[in-house]
Amino acid sequence: MFRLTSAAAVGAGLAVGVAGAAEAAPARAGQFVLTGKRSGANIPNVLTPGAGYFVHYDLTDANGKAAGTESAFTVPVTVGLDGALVVSTLVLVLNDGQITANAAFQRPLPSVTEIATTYTPWSHTFAVTGGTGTYVGASGTITIDHPTKDDDKLTIDLK
Repeated sequence: MFRLTSAAAVGAGLAVGVAGAAEAAPARAGQFVLTGKRSGANIPNVLTPGAGYFVHYDLTDANGKAAGTESAFTVPVTVGLDGALVVSTLVLVLNDGQITANAAFQRPLPSVTEIATTYTPWSHTFAVTGGTGTYVGASGTITIDHPTKDDDKLTIDLK
């Protein structure tokens, strides 16, 4: 009798543990798109290796409703006339939780960034590293397209 009760308790504990793990999966898996308008930045006119900068965007959803904010802190590792290799940390603070992501990418703009007379659209992809709220346990990618200097489009693909 004691063995049966113990086995039943262990089985119930495993079932609760599995249910708890299932609840930790992100509730918002799939792909969605947000657009951003730059609302702050401290990007220097000339990028310098090791000198970090940030950008901040206000985000809206597909219906034009406020969805949260995007903040990125970026550090150039190398800088050349054709751009810079940078390491960047991205934080999306959304209405239903937070998503964090990281990337290293070649920023294809001139090393003189903010006073350029022409702008070339570009994009880059971040690896999602986690989240809170709806995004607990999130993984996947965030691809950011920059059609203009002050606008961006985020395609968020969560697994």
